[in-house]
Amino acid sequence: MSLQQRVNDELKSSMLARQALRTGTLRMLKAALGYAQIEKKTETLSDADVMTLIQREAKKRRDSIEEFEKAGRTEMAANEKAELEVLSEYLPKALSAEELESLIREIITEVGATSKKDMGAVMKAAQSKVDGRADGKSVSALVSRLLP
Repeated sequence: MSLQQRVNDELKSSMLARQALRTGTLRMLKAALGYAQIEKKTETLSDADVMTLIQREAKKRRDSIEEFEKAGRTEMAANEKAELEVLSEYLPKALSAEELESLIREIITEVGATSKKDMGAVMKAAQSKVDGRADGKSVSALVSRLLP
């Protein structure tokens, strides 16, 4: 079953179970998928496209949580956190800090990076291996810390 079909099926079951927050989040996701289909002029999206879109929506939620907490809007932040939890069910398991560090060290060795000048090559290799299991900002910070 494709990821897009899974979203549709779980939307139906959340509607039947009358789970308002989950239904609202999945409806938003389904609408975003519909816009992406129109934009790409395709009938269905690949799982990679759906995953990218879910990651983008999750990032929006994380940014919103941060802004709401800065503004003291705890109820809005809590709502965004709940939506992020629903979206997280569709994302691959995130790498722990230790796993990410060992992976980056391995990539640095593979690429043969010796200084910060090689950061671009390391980042390129890291993005393909990490593939949505860690955000680019944390990968970049770790790479710059590990390179001499």
